[in-house]
Amino acid sequence: MPETYWNHNVHYQRLVLKLVPEDCAHALDVGCGDGLLAGKLAARVPYVTGVDRCAEAIAMARERRPGNVSLVAGDYLDGQLPEGKYDLVTAVAVVHHADFGEAVDALVRLLAPGGRLVIVGNARDRTLLDGVVRLSGQAVSHVLKLFHGGKRGPGVPVMDPVMSWGEVGRAAGRLLPGCRFRRLLLRRYLLVWDKPR
Repeated sequence: MPETYWNHNVHYQRLVLKLVPEDCAHALDVGCGDGLLAGKLAARVPYVTGVDRCAEAIAMARERRPGNVSLVAGDYLDGQLPEGKYDLVTAVAVVHHADFGEAVDALVRLLAPGGRLVIVGNARDRTLLDGVVRLSGQAVSHVLKLFHGGKRGPGVPVMDPVMSWGEVGRAAGRLLPGCRFRRLLLRRYLLVWDKPR
């Protein structure tokens, strides 16, 4: 599926795709927006579901939906999705729209035993190091924008994060023992956790 725009979330979709488990049959993209990542997942996973509470985003996703992608207009927090079904759950720039603990608990419930959770999220700058990393990332972002025709997006709802990078890392370690957490340069973090079988 061709990319029609570039931004920090799209930039890290390649990283998400590298983390798809080999035996993945069912994937869920939470906060699927216009369906760009769901479409890319559909090239690797037999059954993909995209969910988003923004009706306009789901309408955009329906325009680009491959045949093996189903779309749900709704909220992953409300219990309408089947628990324990998905071998992969992805959430890009979504988790900070809710309470972190509540969001993580809901995502974990959706995972099948042995499934993988991949979160690309953002957090709030609070320290001098945060500022240094942000400035470094902005410089890289400006260069990348030149190569990708500018930084754009589909116009879906955005929200500023509340938790700091450190708070997210500590909460992730507490809620998801054994998870891998790392800060990425372009104002995002990567959180990967494999659910025990």
